[in-house]
Amino acid sequence: MKKIVAALLAVATIAGSLVSFTPAAQAGGGGGAVAAGVAAGIVGGAIVGGAIANSNPYYYGPGPAYYGPPPVPGPGCYWQQQRYWNGWAWQWHPVRVCY
Repeated sequence: MKKIVAALLAVATIAGSLVSFTPAAQAGGGGGAVAAGVAAGIVGGAIVGGAIANSNPYYYGPGPAYYGPPPVPGPGCYWQQQRYWNGWAWQWHPVRVCY
């Protein structure tokens, strides 16, 4: 999806630059070239914005999960919540600690 958005952005940029830099050697002052450049920029922005808005969101790792209560530990052991880094964010999970 990122390649499609990049391609659309490139096409809109090139099209807008070609339309806005056309020579305006007209007796009327050439205001049409500026209006065409503005219109191309608005249309290109609408295309790129629509593509970004309709893309799937990117999630940065697994969300919180419910694991249920941990099993009852044996004699001389207990459960402790410990924090660990899973590559995306800090997570908590139960760890059995025995002494």
